[in-house]
Amino acid sequence: MFENQNSALNHLMYQNNHMQKYTSPVIIVEPEASIHDTLLQMQTNFIKRIVVASKNKPVGVVTERDISKFLEQDKTAKALDEIPIKYVMKKDPIVIPDGIDDHLEQCATRMETFNIGSVMLVNDSGDLIGIVTKTDITKAYSKIYGGQYKVKNYMTKKLVTCRKTDSLRFALNMINKNNISRLIVTDNKGKPEGIITTNNFLTHSDYFSKGTTRTRDYLLPLKSQNLQVKDVLTDDLLTIEEGEDLAKAATLMIKNKISGIPVVDGKKNLVGVIDKSDIVRAFNYVKTDKELSQKYGDLY
Repeated sequence: MFENQNSALNHLMYQNNHMQKYTSPVIIVEPEASIHDTLLQMQTNFIKRIVVASKNKPVGVVTERDISKFLEQDKTAKALDEIPIKYVMKKDPIVIPDGIDDHLEQCATRMETFNIGSVMLVNDSGDLIGIVTKTDITKAYSKIYGGQYKVKNYMTKKLVTCRKTDSLRFALNMINKNNISRLIVTDNKGKPEGIITTNNFLTHSDYFSKGTTRTRDYLLPLKSQNLQVKDVLTDDLLTIEEGEDLAKAATLMIKNKISGIPVVDGKKNLVGVIDKSDIVRAFNYVKTDKELSQKYGDLY
C-alpha cells in the first residue's frame, strides 16, 4: 500500500517538476560586465550565483565565494568596477538539453560529480533557457523522498567553527581558506550559538549602502577591524537533531531560505552540519538504494 502511494506521489511530482523545471527568470551578465555590476545583480535579485552568457549562450558561472577568493588572491590595484567578470567566472558551465524526463537526476549527478551548485538547461541551439540549482534539488527531495534517510546518514561531520569574539576578517579568511560557505559559531563548550555566512558579510557591508565601490574588501564593513563575529549574528539559531528525517532538514532549508543547518545530538552537542550539497548527494542515491532494498530486502 505504502509503495503504491509513494509511486503515485513520485509520478505526480515528476509531472509537476516537468512543468516547472528550473528557477525563473535566469539572471545573466555579459562577460565584460564588471565585478561590481555582477555583485549588484546578485544583491538586487537575492541570488548567490549568476550565469555569464554571451549572445544567450552560457559561457560561465560565478558565485559570491568565487569573487571573494579571486579578490583575496588578485594582487592588482584595480577596483571592482574595473575588473570584468570573465576573469573571475568558472568557464564552460555544465549543461544538459531541455526535454529529458529525468532532468533532476541528471542535474544532481552532475552537481555531485563536478562539485558544482548549478546546471544550465539549453535548447537544441545551445541557447540558455533555464537553470537548476541545489535549491531546486533540495525542494524536490523535501516533497518526494520523506522517510528515506535520517540526517545522520548524510550530514558532514568535519566542521569548521569560530567563536563570537573572533574578528570578522578572521572569519572571512577561514571561509575562503577552507572553501566553505559557512562557519558555525560555538561557545567554549562546543555548543552551537550561530552561523556566519558570506551572506552575513554582504548584508552588513558598506559596499553598496555607502557607495564605497572602490574598495576591494566589499564583504567587510569599513570599520571591520573593530568588529567581531558577534556583531553580525542574529539571535535566532536553527538546529536539527541527527535522528530527524532528512526531508525535514530539506524542508527547513527551503522554508527559511538557508543553505545549511547545524546538527546536534540529544544533549544539544554539535555533531555535524547538513547542507544542500548533502541533500543533492542523497537525491543522487535514493532511487538506487530503494531499488536495491526492494530487490534484496534485509540483505541490503
